[in-house]
Amino acid sequence: MNELIAMRPAYLDKAHSAAYCSISESTLEKCVREETFPKPRLLTGRRVGWMVRELDAWAESRPVSELPPPPNTGAKKSRTSRQEPQDACQVS
Repeated sequence: MNELIAMRPAYLDKAHSAAYCSISESTLEKCVREETFPKPRLLTGRRVGWMVRELDAWAESRPVSELPPPPNTGAKKSRTSRQEPQDACQVS
């Protein structure tokens, strides 16, 4: 008989830790330097990871936002209203 066992990882690497917390890797690095984010743990000689339970505690400690969600969140755009993307460096 095959049993399906769901296991939660104890550690995540930098990319997965950032994604888990919905932040970029550069923001994660900045917050670690500023000591506002959990520090990584040494797993082996040159490999580090973040403890999932520490990431959960950090996420739970975040303040509740007073900002409303951005407009059109989740709204589908019609095909006719799509415009060509503009170059981010282009000055209008």
